[in-house]
Amino acid sequence: MGALNERNCALLGLVAPLTAFIFISMSIGLSPWFSWGSNALSDLGHSVKSGVAPLFNFGLLLCGFLIILYSFTSFRKHAKYTSYVLVIAGLMLQLVAAFDEVYEGLHFLVSVLFFAALGFASLSYAIEKKSVLALAALVIGSISWILYGLEIYSAGIAVPETISSLAIVSWVMLSALRIYFHKTG
Repeated sequence: MGALNERNCALLGLVAPLTAFIFISMSIGLSPWFSWGSNALSDLGHSVKSGVAPLFNFGLLLCGFLIILYSFTSFRKHAKYTSYVLVIAGLMLQLVAAFDEVYEGLHFLVSVLFFAALGFASLSYAIEKKSVLALAALVIGSISWILYGLEIYSAGIAVPETISSLAIVSWVMLSALRIYFHKTG
């Protein structure tokens, strides 16, 4: 892959998370029933109960695909080991969309595996690139899940899903910018 193509592929690390956020935001905006206090984001993708399921699930599928492309192209040269974990996270995100809440236990399993893969990707990047941001993202994401699990705050599971995802994509997007502008670290 030429330098220009490699550089342009780095933009996938920005486009992928933005794609997910746009599709999720549109789905929330079109779903007056959605509540941060009682719902999971995946409730938007329930193919029987949600009118926005095609929109929501397509956004997750597309984001997962773009993350996989980013991982196999420019990110692999930047952080070889983390790229493998990020591929798994992208695949798990696609499985979250493919096996929506209609599949109950299977959906729960792939959702847990997705968030676990994000955590492992953050840990891997923190070690491989000595990234304080990735370590902070791992801590923030973990704390959001722990506090939710201990019922320290009252909210739907969409809250820790969003907090942990936003924290983790911060280092993914920064890595894309660094690759695009040819900075190391």
